[in-house]
Amino acid sequence: MQKPKRAALYVRVSTSEQSTKAQESELKKYAEQRGWKITRVYADKISGAKDQRPALRDLMADCKRRKVDVVLVWKFDRFARSLRHLVTALEEFKSLGVNFTSATEGIDTTVPSGELVFQIFGAIAQFERSLISERVKVGLAEAARNGVAVGRPPIKRLSAEEIQKVRAARRRGASLRELAGRFGSSVWAVYQASRA
Repeated sequence: MQKPKRAALYVRVSTSEQSTKAQESELKKYAEQRGWKITRVYADKISGAKDQRPALRDLMADCKRRKVDVVLVWKFDRFARSLRHLVTALEEFKSLGVNFTSATEGIDTTVPSGELVFQIFGAIAQFERSLISERVKVGLAEAARNGVAVGRPPIKRLSAEEIQKVRAARRRGASLRELAGRFGSSVWAVYQASRA
């Protein structure tokens, strides 16, 4: 007999005043109907736009440790902050052999139709990357046509007099960053001058 899938439930609300209980309750019912064993509920009370979500970080770590067979969420916007984030996470799950299911949106990589949705999302994300890349190239070409310098400005070379001043200031305890600002050069150039 096949062992039940180990399901990790991920729930999120945007503020600490809100409750994740409704999401948890629905996801527990869903997992039970599918015959999945819930290993843990990962709950964040934080905006989805935040990069650092402790429960999400723990979930991804447990996926990498192979403690999870399927990640179950109520809606994918509870999990991912953007389509790109979702596709990146789905690709990582796929490489780890972890499935992803959104209980309300028909995204379920444990079944063939869910795999198709994943492929469509991947194609959309790739298209979005191509559009952004094309816009950047057009913008750079337009800037060059208009005589606008693109890229980092050249590093200012320090004169012999400035090098002497840098060394004296370093002996007095001035920081490299402070001297780079004072002489309009890079931290690396100031460092090199102070050692010369």
